[in-house]
Amino acid sequence: MARTGRVLYDGAIYHIVNRGHNRQTLFRERADYIKFKDIVKQYIDRYQFKLFHYCIMTNHFHMIMRIVNAKDLSLIMKGVTQTYVNYHKRKYRTVGYLFQGRYKSFVIEKDEYLLECARYIERNPLRAGIVTDLSKYPWSSYSYYAKGKQDAIISEDIMYSTFGRTVEERRKGYEDYVSKVRPYEALLDKAIAKPI
Repeated sequence: MARTGRVLYDGAIYHIVNRGHNRQTLFRERADYIKFKDIVKQYIDRYQFKLFHYCIMTNHFHMIMRIVNAKDLSLIMKGVTQTYVNYHKRKYRTVGYLFQGRYKSFVIEKDEYLLECARYIERNPLRAGIVTDLSKYPWSSYSYYAKGKQDAIISEDIMYSTFGRTVEERRKGYEDYVSKVRPYEALLDKAIAKPI
């Protein structure tokens, strides 16, 4: 079956997800997560896109980004994943596919969905049972918004200011917003996990 073309728009915001081939582990140790973030930073500098939210899990990653030029999205994602694949293969002496295929991308057209998507991806470590406190998970954007932890790859989400007038109000409002469970999360997990 032929792959369908992606719908791309200049200046659009995208939810990007990709996972390991056959759900294999992509990030084995702390240095791997750091390397992946360094690679993402290189591509932010090169293409000037804004990364609002992310979550890096052991066998997949999510990113929410605004792309200036629509045509750059595939170049960014190819560059990030291929650079990481090369690093991973050299380090672990592996062969074959690392990622399951091309990344999935979903256009975010409404402000409300931007926030819902952000809370969904940042809650990944909770749903996976890795942590009970999201601020203890170092590989997501959650601590930037809820705790004020600096993160070199984050550009502040345009909707973050809606959580309050002061920094403290925004942090607390964001923390409260993300902490609430939504009944649709399991359905989204299944939909995103389907093969590309």
